[in-house]
Amino acid sequence: MSNKPDPQEVVKESSMLKQKTMIAENYEKLTSAAETGAKVASTYVPGNLNELIMCFDMLNNLPEINAIQNGMRKKSGRMIMEAEKLGHSEDVCTYVKADIGNMAKGAIAPNGKPMPIPDLLLLSYTGCFTFMKWFELLRDQYGCKTAMLHVPYKGDGTVSQTMRDYVIKQIKEDVIPALEEVSGVKFDIDRLRENLRRSAAAEENLVWVLQSAKNKPTPIDAYFGGFYYIGPIFTAFRGTDDAVDYYRILRGEIEERIAAGKGPITPEGEMKEEKYRLVVEGPPNWTSFRDFWKMFYDEGAVVVASTYTKVGGVYDYDGFRHDPDNPIESLADYCLGCYTNRNLPERVKMIETYMEEYQADGFLINSIKSCNSFSAGQLLMMREIENRTGKPAAFVESDLVDPRYFSASNIKNRLESYFQMIEQKRVGGSPKAA
Repeated sequence: MSNKPDPQEVVKESSMLKQKTMIAENYEKLTSAAETGAKVASTYVPGNLNELIMCFDMLNNLPEINAIQNGMRKKSGRMIMEAEKLGHSEDVCTYVKADIGNMAKGAIAPNGKPMPIPDLLLLSYTGCFTFMKWFELLRDQYGCKTAMLHVPYKGDGTVSQTMRDYVIKQIKEDVIPALEEVSGVKFDIDRLRENLRRSAAAEENLVWVLQSAKNKPTPIDAYFGGFYYIGPIFTAFRGTDDAVDYYRILRGEIEERIAAGKGPITPEGEMKEEKYRLVVEGPPNWTSFRDFWKMFYDEGAVVVASTYTKVGGVYDYDGFRHDPDNPIESLADYCLGCYTNRNLPERVKMIETYMEEYQADGFLINSIKSCNSFSAGQLLMMREIENRTGKPAAFVESDLVDPRYFSASNIKNRLESYFQMIEQKRVGGSPKAA
């Protein structure tokens, strides 16, 4: 009989159980909105204004998260095909097609109940043009009120006061009045301050968790495991007591792992030997999430930092925290600083910093076929990181939630070749990017 831990037992730490409960309760609230009379806002992860939405007693529904949930449950493939039957191109973001295909079949939530029709579509535009088109499709489908917060792109890598004032003005004159109108609740800035205070507390512990990967061995995987860690802070829970509690519990668990000299927990069990430390660019593949993770586990490879875990907020790199003393200004700064709103030189510098501070052995890109926000410029970024750090880099390709674009054998072969490159570099070779 195998002594290998049961994967279902391995992952059931207190923090994961709490997050699972939080997600289930949120979907229950969303799918019960018609009965309870709760108002619903649909928005996106980068630049989402959850603390502000909460001020109006509204629920937050995030289409990206719904697509991820369906991808991990291996239900997104048929949804995407349904959207393509409706005329959507193969090159369209598969998050969008999974959402459109799900709507065509009644928009069923993970709990098996129909999703609510949103009362407000709130788009914080932070670097992804697709969000605008997705927003239009949702508006055409539901015919509900819409509000857009346009966030200027940081083309030269800086945020001017004019840009900041522009976002603040929109929040005050467009977004808040729309939320008041839909909800029937008057805006209370003190309520926003309290929400932001809770956000900052949660963000502090999240940063501690992410930076714990500087330890050797790292107690966390900052890409695959990081997906779970960022869940509450990126979605409908930032600004809640639940988020504060979650990150407090998570930090306690990681502290224990550091004290015991343990590596990260994975679905295959605890990582016993840390052979390779990587920095990864790009989102993971959700339809084969566990299979993808296992390829790293089998090779003793662990991700110590990733850019994907910064799409909903960059807290560890430049020290941003939501500020209850400057609430509206803080929301503007948050939106302007999201990873997808940063130019290529900024993103390269961030990756270079991670490579150095986390003592990574190499840099890996998972290029997403249908995600232009991440994929544009990645080969240039890879070459630049190689030149700056002298560490080997590699490039694999998959997709977000389309199972047709995950070739396990191709990715496994490229990863195996890449780890051989790292070994060659260690013994004094001169590897070239895979």
